[in-house]
Amino acid sequence: MQINPYHNALEQLEHVASLLRPLYTKREAAFEQALQRLRRPDHFYETTLEIAMDNGSIRRFTAYRVQHNNVRGPYKGGIRYHPGVTADEVRALATWMTWKCAVMDIPYGGGKGGVVVDPRTLSENELRRLSRAYGRFLADKIGPWVDVPAPDVNTNAQIMAWMMDAVQEEYDRTGRNVENPFALFTGKPVALGGSPGRDEATGLGGIDVLERWRKQFTNIERSGLPIAVQGFGNAGSWFARHAHQRGYKVVAVSDSQGGIYTPAGLDPFAVLDCKQQTGSVVNYQPGAVERISNEQLLELPVAIIAPAALENVITSSNAANIQARLILELANGPVTPKADMILFDRGITAIPDVLANAGGVTVSYFEWVQNIQAYRWTRKTVRKRLEALVNRAFDEMWHIHVDRSIHCRMAAYYSAVRRVIDAMLLRGGFED
Repeated sequence: MQINPYHNALEQLEHVASLLRPLYTKREAAFEQALQRLRRPDHFYETTLEIAMDNGSIRRFTAYRVQHNNVRGPYKGGIRYHPGVTADEVRALATWMTWKCAVMDIPYGGGKGGVVVDPRTLSENELRRLSRAYGRFLADKIGPWVDVPAPDVNTNAQIMAWMMDAVQEEYDRTGRNVENPFALFTGKPVALGGSPGRDEATGLGGIDVLERWRKQFTNIERSGLPIAVQGFGNAGSWFARHAHQRGYKVVAVSDSQGGIYTPAGLDPFAVLDCKQQTGSVVNYQPGAVERISNEQLLELPVAIIAPAALENVITSSNAANIQARLILELANGPVTPKADMILFDRGITAIPDVLANAGGVTVSYFEWVQNIQAYRWTRKTVRKRLEALVNRAFDEMWHIHVDRSIHCRMAAYYSAVRRVIDAMLLRGGFED
């Protein structure tokens, strides 16, 4: 049975609401009204993009943009290209983005976009036409102070550049004035206002979280500590490379075609070269490497697993088989609510996506700030400021986790949802 990510997101919201409700006894009615608003997105947009293929045919693609909540700032969230994109998936991702921005205490709300497409089936020209068509679809829905999209699964800086150009062309055509068009998107090429360090930000933020967990609360040596990474895209490959450089032992990685495993450890740089040259990590040959499935990777005898692919990969069906001590959620929604409780009861720590992969949106925020100021920070500055925000957010989550004896996701949600609701109540509009 397929698991609905939006149902998971709503279940998580109800759980944290039950923890927060005693804090709002003096404004009970207003709290319930705010909660009702958070149960559904502010705006849901769906369209069909029609583009010409290289062979002269016309092909149509379903596309979405969801804006969940903007009480703390502009909607913020990536755009993914994937054949499995659904309306409920995008709704869930937009909801999680609201919590993610609040966990990091950056002035954004949650948004998300997606196109139902396998980009590997498109030529570069077809990909460009699709991206520009999506940009035109977004033109009247986004802006530097309204909604600021970014890359996500199967999208990148080049695609953001195509979209930005298409949006600006649409503005020129309609006579709309935008104060700063470079602040329309983040995750752009550095030459077009992108931030140094944005490409590695999600993986680097994950490493910062891992280091905080290890140094502050476990004090175990990282040298040789085995890690398995499910998903060797942007987030997973950067995380694996940074982990390798810091002395962790990356023993398994995977992509959509399967995975490879060796207890002796892999060189993520060499694996990435193989993937770029052959299309998959499974073609990596050096050493005694065993081919495994994505499902087998999650159950390996390692200290840390980092799900960095798609949602719902750790469920009530396999949570009892997890052998890792720590799960670091580099993907959005990889662990279901029922699996959360199983892992918690087994003493396995799961650092939730709203913190573990928040490096991407945090450096996107830095990029937006740089664009608005027309000023460029150095990569060193970006890294230093990212680590500081990650450490603060981790410490806040961990304190609540220990103090209230709840699993880390609910600890992170506790502060995040509270921030959002407090902002909603301060702005008024709800009857007591």
